[in-house]
Amino acid sequence: MHATALSGQRPVVHAFDSFRIETDEENVLSRLAAARNMKRLRCVTLLDEGEYSLVQLDAAAVPAEERVEAMRWRLKDVVDFAVDDAALAIIDIPGDGVRQPGIFAVAAKAAVIGARMAAFRKAHVPLEAIDIPELAIRNVACLFEEANRGLAFLALTETGCMLVISFRGELILARRIDLTSTTVAGADVERRQQLLERLALELQRTLDNFDRQYGYVSISRLVVASEHDAEGLVAALAQSLYLPVLAMDLAEVADFPDLPELRSVERQAQGLAALGAAFRT
Repeated sequence: MHATALSGQRPVVHAFDSFRIETDEENVLSRLAAARNMKRLRCVTLLDEGEYSLVQLDAAAVPAEERVEAMRWRLKDVVDFAVDDAALAIIDIPGDGVRQPGIFAVAAKAAVIGARMAAFRKAHVPLEAIDIPELAIRNVACLFEEANRGLAFLALTETGCMLVISFRGELILARRIDLTSTTVAGADVERRQQLLERLALELQRTLDNFDRQYGYVSISRLVVASEHDAEGLVAALAQSLYLPVLAMDLAEVADFPDLPELRSVERQAQGLAALGAAFRT
């Protein structure tokens, strides 16, 4: 993936490739570095599910320079690994100016971060940031926002299903749902209907809870990215949800003039996380 994304401008995707991991990540990075001259690029990588914890908490009433350490103490009883030397980051959740603001705390084992950095270093690929899928998908979702309105974004891929809600370009909710595009694609007609009905119910419950908790955010629509039959998924969800539902088409918000394969919305969904990581500004 090679893209440029300047704040306030449409992102432009210059290259979009898939490389098979034949031995290890370092080998793939070395091949990429040789093929794409990556030493001159701004590189971002994503952690895999299970390599980090994302926890929603109330913001601590401490000076800005003490926020991370304050969260470290609060996470001791929340995550299932020692946080004394863990890598931590804080993401502010947009508030209404009345209630105590919330935050997302991201925690990853130091060994996980160290191993990822070492792989890039050995491959001589400059690494600017290590990000998480929730924020990568947020980077795509916020491109579809309407002014002063929240946007719900559903990503259904072979690795899982994630609902993200963004508001004014910020992540405000992220939830994983136990479903994959492979499961849906391989189901018979009756089973597929059951899966989509359950998905619609999960979405409706989440949106209802969101409305009660974040009444100051009005969600304009649900945008859906799916690796399999995006139009069919949109049609099924539109029957059950009160929000307008439409399929993601990056051509509405981004440019990829020399990449005809990205005209397919299913192909866009396959590369969604990588695209969102590349759109990081």
